[in-house]
Amino acid sequence: AGLARRLEHVGVKRVVLGLSGGLDSTLALLVCVRTFELLGLPRAGILAVTMPGFGTTARTLQSARTLAAAVGAELREIDIRPACEQHIRDIGLSPEDRESHTYQNLQARERTQVLMDLANKENGLVVGTGDLSELALGFATFGGDHLSMYNVNGSVPKTLVRFLVRAAA
Repeated sequence: AGLARRLEHVGVKRVVLGLSGGLDSTLALLVCVRTFELLGLPRAGILAVTMPGFGTTARTLQSARTLAAAVGAELREIDIRPACEQHIRDIGLSPEDRESHTYQNLQARERTQVLMDLANKENGLVVGTGDLSELALGFATFGGDHLSMYNVNGSVPKTLVRFLVRAAA
């Protein structure tokens, strides 16, 4: 209901969310589906974006594809590795560095840039996927995956996410 009110208030009929294939983004997708049902909007207005990076597995990528198809959302697949590799070169980070905070966080920031730019281009809102536990414990990348225009999972602790996904699904 909160997301529905926000969409009505700002006058948009499009949402954009990063769909990783994990539980948090699945819950956010299911909330978007219910919101669009509540508003009588076509599910094609949900733009799910999967952004494979250096650590993406074939299983989670396929899960994202399957989830988007199952709910009738539009899916875009944007490989962020080339942009991240360019950024690594631009800032002079060693290509062998796979442990630093810089390396770990640059993918989250690239994903946020993609989502925000798509939302602007599509006249939509970025729906956040980060849960309360991540935010409270600091497991969110500054300038990265904690940024959104409306976070539907922000008050949901990680321990509750699985149960909500099961109930909603």
